[in-house]
Amino acid sequence: MTVSFPALGTTATLSVVDPERVTEARAALEHELSLVDAACSRFRGDSELARVNAASGRRVAIGAYLAEALHAALRAAAMTSGLVDPTVGRSLRLAGYDATFQLVRARDGATFRPQFERAAGWGSIELDDAQRTVRLPPGVELDLGATAKAFAADRAACAAADAAGCGVLVSLGGDIAVAGDGPAGGWPIGVGDDHAAGSDCCIAVETGGVATSSITVRRWRAGDAELHHVIDPRTGRSADTRWRTVTVAAASCLDANIAATAALLLDDAAPGWLAARALPARLVARDGTVERSTGWPEAA
Repeated sequence: MTVSFPALGTTATLSVVDPERVTEARAALEHELSLVDAACSRFRGDSELARVNAASGRRVAIGAYLAEALHAALRAAAMTSGLVDPTVGRSLRLAGYDATFQLVRARDGATFRPQFERAAGWGSIELDDAQRTVRLPPGVELDLGATAKAFAADRAACAAADAAGCGVLVSLGGDIAVAGDGPAGGWPIGVGDDHAAGSDCCIAVETGGVATSSITVRRWRAGDAELHHVIDPRTGRSADTRWRTVTVAAASCLDANIAATAALLLDDAAPGWLAARALPARLVARDGTVERSTGWPEAA
């Protein structure tokens, strides 16, 4: 059985092997969604992340969930030599992604004037595990959009599988994690530029996760320019990349999403970077040309 509902500004989808256990699985998923929203939302004034961003250089006590999510973000930065950097929050805000995307998209783009500022760099984050506190230098703002949703998908899939006692699939806006004993032959997953607009091909996944990073959906106008949400921390601007979509399969949804986002930012170097890490991937160029890496099936 599969159920879908709005969550985190996108769509949450839950599939369970045993239809009679969907209620328990959904309750576990909704609990995880409430945790990630309260801890990591950049658009909730009462979230822990908003409190950290507003601290103006002061050290802030944080909960266990945000601490784990920050470790995931710092791991992403380390794995990608700083390309996937959580300190792009201010860059995103100045570029125009300063509210929920529905509000950003509805804004009068003809009059909005973006600003561009390089990210401070993940090394500026002071995370104290013993005291469970975090400090940012004044002016630095975090955004966990590149990791928090995938981190939540992995957690939610494990929690839902435990609650249901069967295999589950969790998709949060196309960031997909599976847990437990799935259906024979694996979970069929459609892959496309926009998870809400249908798929171009289908793959089967038995373990781990799949994630797609794209510059085609979260776009907004700024005068004569069109911007998107994948920010290059080196420039503070929307990434100038040949790829419009990258989909990666990995041992977890988090690892898949880290790699997919890094590939967009790596531009021409992406196929080699993915191959060096033995990550199956499908890369779609702006002109629609498809490249595949490390065992991604030719006919998916």
